[in-house]
Amino acid sequence: MIQNQPRATIKTHRIKKERLDVEYPAVEGLADKNVEQYINSVLMSIVNTLIEKTGYYENPATDVTGRYHIRTNENGFLSISIEMYWFAGGAHGMTVLKSVTFDLGTGSIYRLEDLFKENVNYVKSLSDIIKRQIKEKNIPLIVDFTEIKPDQDFYIENRTLMIYFQLYELAPYVYGFVTFPIPTREIQDIISANGPLC
Repeated sequence: MIQNQPRATIKTHRIKKERLDVEYPAVEGLADKNVEQYINSVLMSIVNTLIEKTGYYENPATDVTGRYHIRTNENGFLSISIEMYWFAGGAHGMTVLKSVTFDLGTGSIYRLEDLFKENVNYVKSLSDIIKRQIKEKNIPLIVDFTEIKPDQDFYIENRTLMIYFQLYELAPYVYGFVTFPIPTREIQDIISANGPLC
């Protein structure tokens, strides 16, 4: 882990058009401007992809709002979620959440597998914890849960791995983004020594 690494400065930018109001993050103040530029291009690409996913450009009845959450911004790591909500008529709108975790020194993006030691079955370890939490929280599933995807959505918050599922992916709409906090103490033996969970 990079000790005493300065935090990134996050500035809010906004895209505002008819039926579209999206706030998104931009990183400033990094020592390496190429890394800064790369991180911002990734964030912008996520925003554009999510806007396209809403059908905003095809459907003149679609209203879109977007916002973001800074989950971690310390020790040289940045974990951010971008949330896009759209309504095009019907009983309720739809929301999608996309998260990305960066190494602020190199601009590298962490995949879920990068958080763990090589050759460990992190999918099984995490899935077993999630199965237990589903039981404990009595979450009504709309599909049978067997295991997470190797590239399951996640973010890192308070040095805790947060595994989440999109709307309707696991539980009814009313449950929103079903999220499972996995404390590092439960996975201490399999996490990578130089990753953001360490």
